[in-house]
Amino acid sequence: MENIDIKDFHRHPCFNPEAKGKFGRVHLPVAPKCNIKCNFCDRKYDCVNESRPGVTSTILSPPQAELYMDKVLEKEPRISVAGIAGPGDPFANGPETMGTLRRIRKNHPDTILCVSTNGMGVGPYIPELAELEVSHVTVTVCAVDAEIGSKIYGWVSDNKVIYRGLKGAELLLSRQLAAVKKLKEHGITVKINCIVIPGINDHHVEEVARSMKELGADLFNCMALFPNVNTPFGHLEQPPKEQMEELRKTAEKYLPQMRHCTRCRADAVGLLGDDRTEEFRGCLSDCSTAKIPKTVARPYIAVATQEGVLVNQHLGEARSFQIWGEEKNGTYRKITERDAPSAGGGIKRWHKLARILRDCRAVLISGIGDTPLDILMKAGVEPVEAAGFIEEALETVFSDGHKGRLKGRRKSCASGECLGNGGGCG
Repeated sequence: MENIDIKDFHRHPCFNPEAKGKFGRVHLPVAPKCNIKCNFCDRKYDCVNESRPGVTSTILSPPQAELYMDKVLEKEPRISVAGIAGPGDPFANGPETMGTLRRIRKNHPDTILCVSTNGMGVGPYIPELAELEVSHVTVTVCAVDAEIGSKIYGWVSDNKVIYRGLKGAELLLSRQLAAVKKLKEHGITVKINCIVIPGINDHHVEEVARSMKELGADLFNCMALFPNVNTPFGHLEQPPKEQMEELRKTAEKYLPQMRHCTRCRADAVGLLGDDRTEEFRGCLSDCSTAKIPKTVARPYIAVATQEGVLVNQHLGEARSFQIWGEEKNGTYRKITERDAPSAGGGIKRWHKLARILRDCRAVLISGIGDTPLDILMKAGVEPVEAAGFIEEALETVFSDGHKGRLKGRRKSCASGECLGNGGGCG
């Protein structure tokens, strides 16, 4: 088989305008949740009449996304890129995003992988993105001045804590700047999307481009505001084409410009010049309801619980884990209980836990810190934040349902380590 450079710009239609008639992309809508609220955004589901970011007709689980990818390639072999662009933010849905990327990389090793993010939560995932050879990441940066950013974002969520106004904008900006720098340190190609909002940041685009150039970004995409009537910016006019071209010329002093963006939906598929999203909608819908055969390599799910009824312990609190399996009749049975590693020892504690749970596909907890999250995910044990009855959570995970519905409450963490009840994740 011919060796293909998966970082080759020439096969990515969004990064190379000459590729848009030869190579295509498929967006896998596995990320419904978002961690910021943009004043221009109105995310809609099952909306077939709109073609813009944040819109999809359905949501897929990682196994369903794998199935859908296979079916898309059967009908459209010119697809060279698999991307995750929402409809929320990929890293507000970290386990689903990373699980999907792992599956596509394993089954389609020559496929270019890319994600599009607001930058808020991508940081902890960057090393694994590089390991998976996710070669292209788009970060949407609308301001490098927090005062301006505070007018653009309604709120920012970090570990389930909501920040508004200037404080939220400052937090988001710090994460974005750190993300772009870290992505480049890991050799990942970075495109910057900048939404041009009349009267808000249209005078600021040059400064955004200059700052992103200093951080090493590779490409810049000025995108005209798409006014959505149900948003705070719904009353604004779309910037005229003449203004957009002037802004692109100004930004081009710093970074190459993308001028062929088609503002893809979160479930877009096909070539940029020959979109087939409508044609594949039935296939997408079928895959979203498909029952995927369960793996037998990891037949169990671990549960952090105080009394054996509810999922109600933070990973750092748990001194033992119940191990549950699924019976043939669709019920669930507690198999055994395993002691957690003793507190202390830093990251060695979490590597020990990964070995203890090596036959578990997931661990149900009420919260988790970034360090154990990263270690367990890499070991193939998916941490699932949940609240409520154990059996309801087991049903969702065993059936590969939408885990975001479990509504886990993540407790505060410090320095990437989960604190739980104060016992610490060390």
